[in-house]
Amino acid sequence: MTIQEVYNEFGGSYEEILGRFRSKALVERFSMKFLNDGSYAELVSALAEGRGEDAFRAAHTLKGVAKNLAFTRLGDSSSELTEILRGGDLEAGRAYLPRLTADYELTVGALKKFG
Repeated sequence: MTIQEVYNEFGGSYEEILGRFRSKALVERFSMKFLNDGSYAELVSALAEGRGEDAFRAAHTLKGVAKNLAFTRLGDSSSELTEILRGGDLEAGRAYLPRLTADYELTVGALKKFG
């Protein structure tokens, strides 16, 4: 499986990231580093514990990382959750979490197949 096929599998934009990084090796290197990012775990924990500000910060961080790596689907869902949490609505954030989780798991699963 190529990194381009990985991006296609999880709804990313390989063309966008390749245009930004200009090197397939850099795309591979930085995309794989995402597997060590703790934003998602912090988001889940903060939502479960009712820490609204921390949940917002984690969602915002996840959004930034996903958008920078052109993980389009994950970037979009984390952006939506960020806006929900910006308003302080933890219940709506918890209700939205399964969608973001599905996008996150799809992304991580595809990356693990590559790595």
